[in-house]
Amino acid sequence: MDREKNYAMAREMYSGIGVDTDAAMEQLKNVPVSLHCWQGDDVTGFDHDGPLTGGIQTTGNYPGKARTPDELMQDMAQALALMPGKKKLNLHASYAIFGEGEFVDRDRIEPKHFEKWVAFAKERDMGIDFNPTFFSHDKVKDGLTLSAPDEGTRKFWIEHGKACIRISEYFAKETGIPCVMNIWTGDGYKDIPADRMGPRLRYRDSLEQILAEPFDRQLVKPCVESKVFGIGVESYTAGSAEFTLSFAASHPGCLPLMDNGHYHPTEMVSDKIPALLVFFPEIALHITRPVRWDSDHVVLFDDETKEMAKEIVRNNALGRVYMALDYFDAGINRIAAWTVGFRSWQKALLLALCTPNAAFKKLQDENQMTKLMVMQEELKTYPFGAVWDEYCRRCGVPVDGMWLDMVEKYEKEVLSARR
Repeated sequence: MDREKNYAMAREMYSGIGVDTDAAMEQLKNVPVSLHCWQGDDVTGFDHDGPLTGGIQTTGNYPGKARTPDELMQDMAQALALMPGKKKLNLHASYAIFGEGEFVDRDRIEPKHFEKWVAFAKERDMGIDFNPTFFSHDKVKDGLTLSAPDEGTRKFWIEHGKACIRISEYFAKETGIPCVMNIWTGDGYKDIPADRMGPRLRYRDSLEQILAEPFDRQLVKPCVESKVFGIGVESYTAGSAEFTLSFAASHPGCLPLMDNGHYHPTEMVSDKIPALLVFFPEIALHITRPVRWDSDHVVLFDDETKEMAKEIVRNNALGRVYMALDYFDAGINRIAAWTVGFRSWQKALLLALCTPNAAFKKLQDENQMTKLMVMQEELKTYPFGAVWDEYCRRCGVPVDGMWLDMVEKYEKEVLSARR
């Protein structure tokens, strides 16, 4: 296969509709996407031995799960080598690394417990994003954390949030890249509550106490993430979409974070992105694939993924949207899961950059809807695959069809030895 010839033909074809594919690839190379560590160990973390809570569930038991920090970093390094583009590292607080015989609870964690992660990121020129872990802990009382009526419980989790603010600022100072710190809780009720407002008042107060911790707002980008429901909290969640969006809108410097699995099935985050960009200078995304609600399937190059990327690109918002992947599948090779998801989002962004957005907008504004529809449909059969292959080549990673053998070799030589 003559890939150079294929790309030359594709470049000429795209040029005919006003798209500079070389410029598109160069722009994408500098757009950071955050890769989540928790795909590699099924959201287990290193600070607890109990089951997942907070409405989260991981299914499957594929061999080779990372069991230690070293194994998780080794697996991430293998996956990162197969991904084109600029990356960030996304950590949960439960991935703190303690010294021999050391343990501190989540309200007492410090930057030193993440020094190995900082070293890992610096070696790869990556920034770090961070998430307080408000789940899978014995101080989650009756399924509640920041919205708990018990003051002791609430105080513990508020202190955890403050500790995470300090750690986020440490990450930003060490890497020279702002840290997006996302606050999400699974607080809610399995059945119909008697009081819907009380938990939300307590949640608001808790968030305000956390954000009162001093920090440099150029270095730390705090976010609040919504949830429509979770396993065991099917009837009510304190952090609904309306709650988190209203909180962010009324607290300057706090960003709304949308996870596209955290909405009703007929809601599309692709439509919400431009709506929020009208009012917020910056927003954040967790990108997943909700087969049935928030099922956290591996991101694919599917229609909604493409539409989300289009809305970011066509609104000139690549510098205003913090993008992170968030899914976990324990039923397939975890390194392949990381790789497929990251490459799929990169494909979606590149496809959006290879769209004549200004020309399409002009057609819409002039009400030339027939021509717009025809051009949008015909663009679907343009030779995008050749552009994607060239992007991978320029980023020094394998093209499609060439990387899975490497993952299978790693599985045979490394993962299969883990028991």
